[in-house]
Amino acid sequence: MTDGALSDAAIAAMSADERRELILRLERPLGELVSASALARLRRIRLVLMVGATIGLIPWIVYLAITLPDKYVAHNWTVTWVGFDILLLLFLATTAVLGLLRRQLLILTAFTSGILLICDAWFDVMTAAPADRWLSLLTGGLGELPLAIVLITGALRILRLTATRLYVLDPGMPLWRIPLLP
Repeated sequence: MTDGALSDAAIAAMSADERRELILRLERPLGELVSASALARLRRIRLVLMVGATIGLIPWIVYLAITLPDKYVAHNWTVTWVGFDILLLLFLATTAVLGLLRRQLLILTAFTSGILLICDAWFDVMTAAPADRWLSLLTGGLGELPLAIVLITGALRILRLTATRLYVLDPGMPLWRIPLLP
């Protein structure tokens, strides 16, 4: 061993705060990965895009609410629904494979699968004929939405456990308070 090296026993004897401080001191500086100016520029561009899209969506929603007809004959109906269900199938299958392999990328696919299930339930119910609506409500309420909740909350729990384990997050700190890289 060299002078100043910490043994496993010394690290194990540290408090959580001391280990967190050590990790912060040892982590690779972000400046080695991306220049600070490029990172700041990309962040500004993305924020402008998100704020612009958010603001632009408000009048679009109002316009649609006023101008869209209550009924509309949809073209490519089969391709739309089959395509959406294939996308959902791919995300669910990928989530299952990543879960079996115990990979962190599971967080993204599980969260996305959950959101797709919510969208599927919404459009199933909203586009169903009145006579079929009860079946859409039943499959959405007993199948799609509970599975979506399991997938989304599971993804968030894995993210929280990973962040806590890596000492990025204090125990008890809400997940939404995890900061992005500086």
